[in-house]
Amino acid sequence: MRKLFALITFLIAGMSVSAQKIAVKTNLLYDVTTTLNVGAEFRVAPKWSIDVSGNYNPFNLGDDRKMKHWLVQPEARYWFCEAFNGHFLALHALGGGFNVADMDLKIFPSFKDYRYQGNMYGVGLGYGYQFVLGNRWNLGLEIGAGWIRADYDMYDCPHCGEWRGSDTKDYFGLTKAAVSLIYIIK
Repeated sequence: MRKLFALITFLIAGMSVSAQKIAVKTNLLYDVTTTLNVGAEFRVAPKWSIDVSGNYNPFNLGDDRKMKHWLVQPEARYWFCEAFNGHFLALHALGGGFNVADMDLKIFPSFKDYRYQGNMYGVGLGYGYQFVLGNRWNLGLEIGAGWIRADYDMYDCPHCGEWRGSDTKDYFGLTKAAVSLIYIIK
């Protein structure tokens, strides 16, 4: 794990040295769900950028309901005009873990009356647009679709229940939705 962290740190540092622009951001949609998040984007060529975001939700919602999770989502973006301005296409990956209980989010599996704990990973394609708000501020919109695989254990009740088994599910659909407030460091 330490080697992976060191490699990611080295790659980000190397990109930031050659990048002409760096941006930090937060996804306002995640903020609304109390998910702590931060992202960084590095321009690596006039029409290419690399974006990495991290998301974490450690909170219980009360009455044994919870939507705890963490997620890392790296992304490569191709910009039609120039990096950090206008339309872009994206290829993203994602990986994370979850502990969700007694909620019906209308996605697989229904979390109502059960607790699910496991890991997920996947890939997707996205489309987005960034509006330039000022010299250093942008507003970004993005939607993405793709595939996620979830490996999880299921338990009887949200808090303590008996283990009911393990399963793997594949999901095809929405993999990214963002309304991001972006600060550009020049």
